[in-house]
Parts: sequence; structure tokens; C-alpha cells
Amino acid sequence: MHKVWAVIRREFVERVRTRAFILSTFLFPVFMAGLVILPGYLMSRSTGTKRIAFVDATSGDLGSRMATALEAARIGKGDLALPRYSVTRIAAGGRELQVRDSLLPITGRSRKTADGFDGILVVSDSTVTSGKAAYYGANVASFDDMRDLEQTLRPMVIAKRLESLGVDLAAVMKSVQGIDLVTTKVADGKLTGESGAATFALAYAMGFILYFSLLIFGTQVMTSIIEEKNNRIVEILASSLTPFQMMLGKVVGVGLVALLQIGIWASAATYFSSHQAQILGKLGVATSGPMPFTFPMMRADLLLVFLVFFALGFLLFAAAYAAVGAMCSTTQDAQQLQMPVMMFVLAGFFSVFALIRDPNGTAAHVLSFIPMLTPFVIPMRYSISPLPAVELLSAVAVTVLGMLAIVWLASRIYRIGILSYGKKATFRDMIRWIRTA
Repeated sequence: MHKVWAVIRREFVERVRTRAFILSTFLFPVFMAGLVILPGYLMSRSTGTKRIAFVDATSGDLGSRMATALEAARIGKGDLALPRYSVTRIAAGGRELQVRDSLLPITGRSRKTADGFDGILVVSDSTVTSGKAAYYGANVASFDDMRDLEQTLRPMVIAKRLESLGVDLAAVMKSVQGIDLVTTKVADGKLTGESGAATFALAYAMGFILYFSLLIFGTQVMTSIIEEKNNRIVEILASSLTPFQMMLGKVVGVGLVALLQIGIWASAATYFSSHQAQILGKLGVATSGPMPFTFPMMRADLLLVFLVFFALGFLLFAAAYAAVGAMCSTTQDAQQLQMPVMMFVLAGFFSVFALIRDPNGTAAHVLSFIPMLTPFVIPMRYSISPLPAVELLSAVAVTVLGMLAIVWLASRIYRIGILSYGKKATFRDMIRWIRTA
């Protein structure tokens, strides 16, 4: 057993000490910090109070209503919410074009001069009938700013039209009031406090972590074996280790590297997303609205289920990648032969999207007992609704049996394939190796 641990230690240390591992591991937390700080900083600058020159060419009270609505608009909610608009109302009296032209020279200079404006809003009596108002400013390319402005003015125009038709405005507004559907997940007959979006994000994140790990670290196992074959290092190792010990040590060592790196990334993502408001507050950035980037919390039992199936899934697929690497002498050949393995990885990842609408349906139960798909399906199902212990243990047993079968086949291919050089192995060669190993 100590020989296997020696291989595990070598694989782990050699990869952890590489410059690529160090940079990718510690640059990701920096990226996460930027993902938290930069959007908040940009939002605080781009969504500040806009200074608007409101050119009122209306003959009734529509202009005053619009000015009041604009002044009441807020950025965010609560006591710290900022005014969305600073309105300077200018009566035009049929001279809206002349007033507009006189204001254009100081438009777009609100941050440079005290008398500047971000934009000019022109409203006339025709706004009620045509539904059109004119806005001139440097921020017209900002779809968010234009949408907010339209949503602020639209109720005033609708109210004016209804009044002209003699319709009871209060009754109409009450009848067309929409609903806000608040979703909360129920598990085992109890409220969990998780929203639908958080549940989906968590299920997607777990499937993506396993997919990403297999995509990166599974192929590392394959390419490492090819490199050792080409360097003839494997011949030296084969003199003191059995092929199974070599493959097991390599798979477990790379798996521990994957767990270490993903653990650091997940910890950084969780910390920065949960402390986003505090970090922005210390930097002097106002956070009056909801945080746009948050990670859902993972329960202890769900974390245990995820780690168990992550480990089993990684061992299963990494053994298959090891077999592919043993069959090839070049990375070009390996890229072609790894396609069957990649197809199962992709099928498992996309099954999360297919089953998330009905995690307890017939298709979900069937796919839960296909060893190549179980590591993806079971954590997703468990994150939505905890599974019975019998079903969970059965899924573990099926995955273990599938893993042992794949490891057995892979070890027999690996035993002969690591010492096979030259041409790419064919399917007939692989069958012969399995029989004679």
C-alpha cells in the first residue's frame, strides 16, 4: 500500500508545485473579488442621480404629474435609496424646440459644470395621443436608463388617457395590478427557505463542478500517461509497481489535486458573494439595492452526498481516461479515442437540465441507476428534494459496482497498453488486451 501512496504523493506534489496550478488557483479568488467589487463600483457610478432638463410643452397638468413622478423615482430601496432624477422643469409654452436648442450646449456636461444636464426630456400634449416623448442626452445608448425613464413616464400617460375617456382611474389601476410570485422550496414537508432560483443555481453548480473537473483533470490523467510512455518513465515504474497500483495512485493523486483546487475556488466564491455588501461598504460604494451576485448555501447532508458522488464519479471517469491514455502514443490519437468518454460526461451534465423540472419522475429514477450518469443525477435530485435512504444507498452501490467494473477493464487495458508503442490501438487490440492481461 505504501507504494500506492508514493505514487499518490508524487502525482499530488508534482501538480501542486507547477506554476500553472499556483496561478490558476490563486488568480480565481482575485477574479471573484473583481466580480464582486467591479459591478458594484460601476453601478454606483453609472446609476447615480441623473440631472434632467424637463421641457414641459403641455397645456394641462400632465407635465406637473410627470415631474412629480420623476422626482419620486429612487435607485434601490430603503432609507439609503438615492433619487434617480434631479429634475429642472422648464415651461415651453409652444417654444419647445427653441428651449431644447438653448439647452443642448450644456447637455452631457452635468459632471463638469454645475448648470449642466445629463439629458433633455421634451413632453407635449401629443404625447398622450401618440405615446411618444423626446429625450436628448449622452446616455441614450444605455438601455437600462431609457427603460427606467419610460417606465416612470408610462403610468402618467396611461392615467391621462383613461381620464379623457371618463374611466375611473383607481378602479382600473387596482384591476390591472399584477402579482409577485414568491417561490420557496419544500423538502420533507418542511419549508427550507430557499427560492426557486437558488435551488436551480445550486443544482447547476454541482453538475458543472463535476463536469469541469472531469474536463480538466480527467484529461490530465490521460495526457500524463502518454507523456510517461513517450519518456519511458513508465518502464522504470513498472519494475517496482503493478500496473493497477500505478493507475490507482495516478487517479487518486490527480483527484486530490482537483478537490484542493475546487475547494479553494468554492471557498473564495462563497466568501466574496456572502460578504459583498460589507466589502463594497468598506470601499465607500453605496449598496442600496439587492446584490446581483450571490451563491446559495449548501446544507451539510447535501455536501456529504455531493462529495461521495464526486469522488466515485471522478474515479470512474478518470479510470476510463487512464485506459484511453494507455492505448495511445500521441495526444492527437487520444483526442479521438476519448470521445466516447466525453459523450458520457456531456450526457451526465446535460441530464441536470433535462431532469430539473421533474427530479422525481420516471426518467430521473432510471438515469439515477446508470453508473456513468449517477454522479450527476443524484446530487441534483438530492438538492431539490432529499431522497429516501434506500434509494440513496442503492445509487451508491450501483455507482461503486460501475466504478469497479470500469476500473477492472481500465486496469487490464492499462497493464498492456502502457508498454505498447507505435501505432494507435484498435478496438480489436483492446479486446485482446482485456482477455490476456
